Amino acid sequence: MASSSFAPHYYFFLLSIATFSFSSCSSSLSHQPNPLNLPIKKDPLTNLYYASVGVGTPRHNFDLVLDLGGPYLWYDCNSHYNSSSYHPVPYESKKCPQDSGSIGCDGPFRPGCSNDTCGLYIFNIFAKYTFTGGLGEDVLYMPTQKVPTFLSGCLDADAEVLEGLPKGSDGIIGLARTELALPAQLSSAYKLPRRLSLCLPSSTNNGCGDLVIGTQDLSRVLQTTPLIINPNSTAPVYTTGDASYEYFIDVKSVRIDGNVVNIKPSLLSFDKKGNGGTRLSTMTPFTELHSRVYKPFLRQFLKQASNRKLKRVASVAPFEACYDSSSVRRSGVPSVDLELQGGVTWTIAQTNSMVTTKNGVVCLGFVDGGTEPKMSGVKASIVLGGHQLENNLMVFDLESSNLGFSSSLLLQNTSGSRFE
Repeated sequence: MASSSFAPHYYFFLLSIATFSFSSCSSSLSHQPNPLNLPIKKDPLTNLYYASVGVGTPRHNFDLVLDLGGPYLWYDCNSHYNSSSYHPVPYESKKCPQDSGSIGCDGPFRPGCSNDTCGLYIFNIFAKYTFTGGLGEDVLYMPTQKVPTFLSGCLDADAEVLEGLPKGSDGIIGLARTELALPAQLSSAYKLPRRLSLCLPSSTNNGCGDLVIGTQDLSRVLQTTPLIINPNSTAPVYTTGDASYEYFIDVKSVRIDGNVVNIKPSLLSFDKKGNGGTRLSTMTPFTELHSRVYKPFLRQFLKQASNRKLKRVASVAPFEACYDSSSVRRSGVPSVDLELQGGVTWTIAQTNSMVTTKNGVVCLGFVDGGTEPKMSGVKASIVLGGHQLENNLMVFDLESSNLGFSSSLLLQNTSGSRFE
């Protein structure tokens, strides 16, 4: 556990206000309306985060990957899945999004096989293609709540659909700014504040983090910066004129050991096509920087590391700047700070900036994201990935369109994982 000069009771004060605790996978919820808690875990092989929910009658339990940029929840309703409470949403229904099409099926009726059904595009950024599933209504089981009617995507998922996801996972929980995403549906159903709290766990050994929907306003005790909207869609399939439903923040500058990295200012904002800016992602294990951002960032880091007399060793893919851990223990690593809109600073702690790759070697946990987009036609200049977000309490407040953040909780002798 990292030592700290911060007051040890600071985060416990935060927890009492938030009315949930990261000390266990369940919460003691006392005020009304009660926020809804969903424990989350980290997969050690993919470094992705997932949660377990139940769906249907009889109840089927699914491990679903968390996607901050996902528009809705979707799961694999293959031939082994059946639910008497499942109802497909007709294409003509008001519940069907306007940009959706109609899909059908030749087989006997079952979940995922019905005619004149509202179709959804199924996104998985690791897959080579987009897929089509049906929008349906069914029971959703949360740890503290049975949701009688919940809208989600359902398809017979083969290996291509689930490509890149943890072994045993059956789909994705979308947390984006859409009406079909998990936060919006639950906030609407239970009249909860439109706020999503997230703390990603760093531990893969029985560690557990929390996703909380409907938490209280924590802006008085967290640093806050505006959530900005990219006017251009970042989805693989979209209608012309759509804005992005993903979460972006406005990074004004990046500093390493207090020195401003020489990044072209235009890369930190959106161009006319929606390229650029800084996006938050739980589907990107390590922060990806556009090549034109990564190169000056790496140069500045290497310079500051040299000034600290860190012993550089051979690179370990996908990381480039790697060091002998004994020299890191003696001198520490260069600090990384993001200067954000509103005059606040997101300090990326050493545990978030560096990755232990093997015995005696730690590497800078930022990677070159290239110059071309992956699935969509738009590319962010900075994609803040899971490793850099871990153990940070983040509150996505859609009431005020702000992001509240704590910086690393390890600085306050706690974390987004189970207390140890």
